Amino acid sequence: MIKKNVIIIGAAGRDFHNFNTYFRGNASYNVVAFTAAQIPDIDGRKYPKELAGEDLYPSGIPIHSQDDLAKLIKDLKVDDCVFSYSDVPYPRVMNISALVNAAGANFVLLGTKDTMLKSTKPVIAVGATRTGCGKSQTSRRIIEVLMEQGLKVVAVRHPMPYGDLNAQKVQRFATVEDLKKHKCTIEEMEEYEPHVVRGNVIYAGVDYEAILRAAEKDPDGCDVILWDGGNNDFPFYKPDLMFGVADPHRPGAEVGYYPGEVVARMSDVIVINKIDTASMENIQIVRDNIAKINPNAIVIDGASPLTVDKPELIRGKKVLVVEDGPTLTHGEMKIGAGTVAAHKFGAAELVDPRQYAVGKLAETFKIYPNIGTLLPAMGYGDQQVKDLEKTIENTPCDVVVIATPIDLNRLVKINKPTVKIGYELQEIGKPDMPDVLCDFIKKHNLVKKGCSCCN
Repeated sequence: MIKKNVIIIGAAGRDFHNFNTYFRGNASYNVVAFTAAQIPDIDGRKYPKELAGEDLYPSGIPIHSQDDLAKLIKDLKVDDCVFSYSDVPYPRVMNISALVNAAGANFVLLGTKDTMLKSTKPVIAVGATRTGCGKSQTSRRIIEVLMEQGLKVVAVRHPMPYGDLNAQKVQRFATVEDLKKHKCTIEEMEEYEPHVVRGNVIYAGVDYEAILRAAEKDPDGCDVILWDGGNNDFPFYKPDLMFGVADPHRPGAEVGYYPGEVVARMSDVIVINKIDTASMENIQIVRDNIAKINPNAIVIDGASPLTVDKPELIRGKKVLVVEDGPTLTHGEMKIGAGTVAAHKFGAAELVDPRQYAVGKLAETFKIYPNIGTLLPAMGYGDQQVKDLEKTIENTPCDVVVIATPIDLNRLVKINKPTVKIGYELQEIGKPDMPDVLCDFIKKHNLVKKGCSCCN
C-alpha cells in the first residue's frame, strides 16, 4: 500500500485535533509536517511522538511556518494539505488553496462527520461567526441557567496548546491556582479564569478524546458537557444543542468567513449579540443572512451591558484602552468593551499606544496595522507579557481601561490608575436562555427535584 503524504495546515488547535481524530493510527497516511499561522512562536516545535503515536511517528511530527508551505509540498512530496484553522475570510482560504494546488497537492477541508467525538453525556456547544462575538459570555450564561436548575456542568474549552504539548495533553482547571500550575498564557487565562471564579470546572489541552472521557467522569460530578468554542471553529464534540453567536458589528461575517458560516448553518440557536451598541441596519443584515442560510434556527437577541468598577476615573482623562488580544488581531474588531466604556464615561482622549509599543507588541502592530488606538493584551509567552507591561508603562496616559476577561493587574505591574470593565450576556425579549434550555433539560431527562423551570 502506498501511503499518502500529508501536511496539516494549522495554528496549534484544530490541526492537532484533526490529526488525532482522522490521521493518528491511520496507516494509509503519513503526516510529514504541520504548518503554523496566526499565533506567534509556535512553529519550530514538534508534535511529540507520545501524542502522535510512536509506532507510526517515532520521531514526532515537525511544525513549520506556513510561509514555507509551497517549498514543503515539493520537498516532502506531499499529496494532501488539510486546512485546519479558523477565523479566515473566504478569499484567504482560496488563496491558500491556490498555493497548494499550484505546488501540486490536493487542498482538503475535513468536516464534522470525521472530526466530532460522541459523548456519553448530553452536550451543549457554543460557537460563533467570528472571534470576539461573545462566545464566552454566552457559555457563562448557559452554565448559570443550568446550575440554577441543580445541574453539574463541566466546560471544555477549544485548545490553546502553546507550551509543552505532552504536559498539556489533559488539563483540568478548578481554581485560579490551577492556572499558575499549568503555566497558562494570558490568552488561556482569559478563557479559563471566568469559569473557575464562578465555581465550575473547565478542561482543555491537546487530546480531546482523553479530555472528554475525563470530563464525563469529573470528580465533582457531570450532568452536561459544555463545549466553549474558540475563534469561529465548529465543535470537536457532537452537540445535542448548538448555539452560534453572531456579531452585528461585523455584518456579513456569518456568510464570509471560514468556518463561521459552518457554525451559522449548523446551529440550533443563533444569538445575535451586542444589539445594544450596533446599528439597526447592521443588525438587520445579520438577521437576513441567518434567515437565508438557517431559517429553522431559534434567534435570541442579546446585549452586552457593561460593568465599570471606577467610572469616575475616566471622565476628562487621557485613557489607554487594553482589549482582548485575538479579538483585535485576527478577529479584526475596531472597538471593544473598553472603547465603548471610555466614550460612554467621557474620556477626553484615547491614547494611541503604537509609537510606544516595544518588542513583541511592536511586531503585533506591524502584522495587524489596522488595530488602531487600542492595545491588544497579547500574552502568548513570558516575553510578550513583559513587552505588554513595558508598553503600558511607556504610554503617556492618566488611566488604563482594562477590558480583558481577567484581572490584568495580577499578571503585569501597571504604574497608573486602572478601571476594570466587565460584560455579560443579557437576553432581550423572548425567546431567552431559560426557554431554550428548559426544553433541553426535559428532552435529556435532566430534571432535578425542585427545578423551577421544568416542574
